[in-house]
Amino acid sequence: MTHKTIRVGGLTRVEGEGALLVRTRSGRITDLRLNIYEPPRFFEALLRGRDFTEPPDITARVCGICPVAYQMSACQALEAACGVTVDGPLRDLRLLLYYGEWIESHALHVYLLHAPDFLGYPSGVAMAADHRAVVERGLALKKAGNELVAAIGGRAIHPVNVRLGGFHRVPTRAELRPVAERLEDALDAAVATVEWVAGFDFPDVEHDYRFFALRHPAEYAILSGDPASSDGIAFGVADWPLHVVEEQVPYSTALHARLDGEGGYLTGPMARYALNSARLSPLARTAAADAGLETPCRNPFRSIVVRAVEIVHACEESLRILRNYTEPDSPRVAVEPRASVGHGASEAPRGTLYHRYRIDGDGLIAETDIVPPTAQNQARIEADLRALIEPRLNMPTRELTALCERAVRNHDPCISCSAHFLDLDIHHD
Repeated sequence: MTHKTIRVGGLTRVEGEGALLVRTRSGRITDLRLNIYEPPRFFEALLRGRDFTEPPDITARVCGICPVAYQMSACQALEAACGVTVDGPLRDLRLLLYYGEWIESHALHVYLLHAPDFLGYPSGVAMAADHRAVVERGLALKKAGNELVAAIGGRAIHPVNVRLGGFHRVPTRAELRPVAERLEDALDAAVATVEWVAGFDFPDVEHDYRFFALRHPAEYAILSGDPASSDGIAFGVADWPLHVVEEQVPYSTALHARLDGEGGYLTGPMARYALNSARLSPLARTAAADAGLETPCRNPFRSIVVRAVEIVHACEESLRILRNYTEPDSPRVAVEPRASVGHGASEAPRGTLYHRYRIDGDGLIAETDIVPPTAQNQARIEADLRALIEPRLNMPTRELTALCERAVRNHDPCISCSAHFLDLDIHHD
């Protein structure tokens, strides 16, 4: 009887620290664990007793890649608790801010984290030595997203201009004009990105995913919408706790999530595309069709194409909003505290991000719940790995290691922000 243990000590080109353990016996996997081992940071506990106006600034520090997502989900949850809706030009500005984050985050993933897998490079830096113009295009895209975030949020990382009800100040049309000019170039670069990644050589892999994302009646959901799944489940954001339940697993500091009693669902770009592709911007729909992107896309290696299509959507929609932008009469609407519970969800680059807050009559936070996309996807990533690895256990160690990492990177897990060299040990008993 043959036993094999595969240990991936540190996953490379992902945001954060994670490891992979696979144990096999007689050609079958007996144990598989995607281990997220970063220490917990207790943001939910830190928020207890704080003023209800503070979460947009505090939760932005959860992630340096997608702080806007945390700000928007927090704002919507707290505004819902206080009976406030933000519409009109203020909502448009929030969309612009969020699109900026999508552009910079997706560009980072596509060009520096994921593309090296398909072109045979260990890193984006190594790839740049042979593909300088391509990498410069990706960096220019990321810069366009950063500038859009900075123009509205006050700075590109951890924006400081967001507050409940809107913003501390709103930009003028003149201030946004240079951003619009850069986005015109970014849109051309985004279309070229779709064409580029569509030509990659993709492994012939498909999974029967249970997709989960927000749906909006009039737009490709990002800022708001109702949670829905590809198998027909749909509910209001306030009913999230009735459908999504988190549970601890012994080997990970990230919780696993179950949807209506079943785990292993997928949120993120592939899920958004599966549920909302008809609401993509016109140029994004054309780019997806020209790339041969099927609906739904069930090959996780082709997720890089979906992300590229979403960059086109974000650029085109940002330009549409900027052309029609009218400065609001006020940078915010009033938000007064009341004893209540509020729920909010938005589409972070990596998937649906949910916040819940219970506040008392004095506006102090009594309870908080934050459910990030990577925690929801962890069980599904493990299922992908199991289906991919078991038929290939006879592959050479180096090739199997690379395939494991690629399978994880398909989903762009945001564990936090770092990268490590990969150590792999295989032990035969």
